[in-house]
Amino acid sequence: MGLGGGDGMGELRDLASPFVASGPSGVAVRTRFKKLTPDDGKVLRLMGGHLGSLASKDLKARCRDGLEHSAETWAGRKRGLTALSSSRWAGSITKATHDQWALARRCQLAHIQNLEAGIRTIEQRLSQPVGQKGAKRAPGGYRSRREWHAKSRRLRVLEDRLSAARADREAGVVHVVRGGKQLARTRHHLDEAGFTKGEWRRGWEAERWFCQADGESGKRYGNETIRISPEGEVSIKLPAPLAYLANAPYGRYVLACRVVFAHRGGEWADRVAADRAVAYRIHLDTGRDRWYLTASWQTPVTPAIPIEAALAHGVIGVDMNADHLAAWQLDVHGNPTGAPRRFFYDLSGTAEHRDAQVRHALTRLLYWARDCGVRAIAVEDLDFAAEKTREKHGRKKRFRQLISGMPTGKLRARLSSMAVQTGVVVIAVDPAYTSRWGAQHWQKPLTSTTRKTTRHDAAAVAIGRRAQGHPIRRRTAPPPAHRSDEQGHRTVQADRRVPGCEGTRPRIPGPRTRSVGAGRGANAGNQNAQHRPGRSAEHEFWQQDSLPLSL
Repeated sequence: MGLGGGDGMGELRDLASPFVASGPSGVAVRTRFKKLTPDDGKVLRLMGGHLGSLASKDLKARCRDGLEHSAETWAGRKRGLTALSSSRWAGSITKATHDQWALARRCQLAHIQNLEAGIRTIEQRLSQPVGQKGAKRAPGGYRSRREWHAKSRRLRVLEDRLSAARADREAGVVHVVRGGKQLARTRHHLDEAGFTKGEWRRGWEAERWFCQADGESGKRYGNETIRISPEGEVSIKLPAPLAYLANAPYGRYVLACRVVFAHRGGEWADRVAADRAVAYRIHLDTGRDRWYLTASWQTPVTPAIPIEAALAHGVIGVDMNADHLAAWQLDVHGNPTGAPRRFFYDLSGTAEHRDAQVRHALTRLLYWARDCGVRAIAVEDLDFAAEKTREKHGRKKRFRQLISGMPTGKLRARLSSMAVQTGVVVIAVDPAYTSRWGAQHWQKPLTSTTRKTTRHDAAAVAIGRRAQGHPIRRRTAPPPAHRSDEQGHRTVQADRRVPGCEGTRPRIPGPRTRSVGAGRGANAGNQNAQHRPGRSAEHEFWQQDSLPLSL
């Protein structure tokens, strides 16, 4: 279900101009450790557990500092961690701690804004009489006295939560769970989650391990802590308390297996050979009992090309829905060509399955754009952050679940990053009224006996036309047959200041398609040749005299 045109048709808001979405600024690829020996697994577990305990203590210290954090406190924490690990491990831990604290602050602000939106909605509805009907943009009163009473109690609960959240933000207090709040809550209902106590404990400990190192340009292979050669040899700098486990000089441990990156392996090898910075993260998937390695690095931001150049070969409008992407190709004049395409995906199951479904649908979309010779894809600049509040849509529980399950941010980020590799530009447009106007102006004309055009297909056409700068409506309504108001006003009028809009038709030189030759027909500017009342006919042989007054 496309949500771009769900607004009412009251006072129309101003539409934002389309813009070219920026490309990705980093790359992350993952591979699996194969044929690890038992000694390798033991060393990775001991190292991850030791560094994880240091990361937990450092996060606790950072949360304790709150808003009083400074460069001196950061340096003090790093010196304390260096003695228990190494200077580079300490730098990676403190950086990860600061990133986690900053993320918690942003989530805290989003929670406060969500509470404020819910409180405003409840107060507005409580102020109206019970049973008062609402409009498209303004909800009415509650349906019954019972619901009114329940919402008034909920208002007090939300106000208490808001005051507590504001107090925490002003004091610099954040609430962070290393390992994840969801996994921590699973401990209280293991039977429903399908875990035993031992399985949950192994997963909880693995999530709290820390084994990631930032890259350094100019150092050997781009990383001194976790060093991987172009041939795939993995060498890890062990923390000081675990130096006795080293099997290589300078307190390093070399794994028995080699790693290969199937995706972007050549790009990674070029960076490693040139000693450019590459960050690594090692983690364990307890469900599959497999170790994985993730490599990431920054890339220069691709300069955005002008939107006119991107639209030189047409555009593909894409309407995102709960279970598929509706797409239609438009030529440079905004006319839909060919047949619409739909790329389905299934958002049920695990997070990995959902992510794979989204990537597969986007891959097919980009391949189709490449085959069509189109260099631009137009999508809606959707943001459902303000639409997910429980109080906004009230009883529409299925609708709230629908918009909460749509991966708007993930799909937009995935599409921007994947489009760069295929040479396709992503254009973001204002989502207002696209579904409604698309169905009004394009669904019926594009429907035939052999093709059924859906509302989502019509919305894709509207999105593509908005990206091109064309109005969504198909054409100007014809002029009325007579001067009465029966047919209503014209939908589009030429501005009175446009030169020539009130003038006569200009003479077009050259041969005519009709029998009368050029320059020898009736002059459109000669009003006497139009046989109008009060005008004399130029080529007639008689003239009507005025009647005598005596008759």
